[in-house]
Amino acid sequence: MALGCPDICTCQISSRTVDCSYRGLLEIPSHLPSQTQILYLQGNQIRAINHTSFMNIASLRILDLSNNSISRLEGQVFTPLMALRELDLSYNNLSALPESLGNNSRNLTFLGVRNNQLQKADRWVLETFTNLKVLLARSNPWQCNCPALSLKLWLENFLYKGGIIDEIICSGPAIRKEKDLLKIPYEMFKTCTPLTAPPVMANIHHHSTEHRSNGKHGHHTDHADGSLPECEPKPKPRPVSLRHAIATVVITGVVCGIVCLMMLAAAIYGCAYAAIMAKYHRELKEVERLAPVTEHGSPEEKEPLDGSLA
Repeated sequence: MALGCPDICTCQISSRTVDCSYRGLLEIPSHLPSQTQILYLQGNQIRAINHTSFMNIASLRILDLSNNSISRLEGQVFTPLMALRELDLSYNNLSALPESLGNNSRNLTFLGVRNNQLQKADRWVLETFTNLKVLLARSNPWQCNCPALSLKLWLENFLYKGGIIDEIICSGPAIRKEKDLLKIPYEMFKTCTPLTAPPVMANIHHHSTEHRSNGKHGHHTDHADGSLPECEPKPKPRPVSLRHAIATVVITGVVCGIVCLMMLAAAIYGCAYAAIMAKYHRELKEVERLAPVTEHGSPEEKEPLDGSLA
């Protein structure tokens, strides 16, 4: 036991670790040692965290709040934790990433939000995690509608830069249910207005299905009325003129007909020429056969030379 360590927890001075896991806690213990760098609070029954819970442990680097019943986080909860590197909020009841994570999250390298009630993730919050290396977010009821396109773009960029994630499996809408968000073709979002993406996006489309190590395998702002301008359907392309299509078919038919007639005429001419030449050769052979007989005459027509002299 270390000086100032809560009675219900275990503290290690050398590693500056406070272990309050699986103690049936309903709230975060007060008066934690000010030099605490690692705090384990998983496996309790904590439901809410107020803004004073971490006021005295500004040097905290690792915080594990998994396996609790946290459904909400008050604003500025993590503001004092400027040195925070790893945060695990898995197996809770969070329905959205808390906006307070975006204030002092530039040093965060690990974020776990598995098995919560997340349906979306605001891209502007994710973009504050400039040094994030690992994001674990599987087993949430993700809604893969138009706003999810922003998340998809962010995830692809994150992977392209060397990040590690697990699966983002869609719970809705029905057409995308049970599909991995990263494997959904962009054609399935064709009714959504394209979003402006960072230049690097142009090079990462083919990398979207390459997953790293233990991983399987983005920007919008909600308006006050809940509308999302990037989700407005694109205007449908104008249909091709029927008259133009018919004219094209007719012209094609006429050209094909002319070509066929020319081929037929050539065939007939060829056959006629062959027949004439065959007849000519037959007659020529007959003339050649009769020529010797006509030239010398028959035996009866010839008289002996002596008889003519008599």
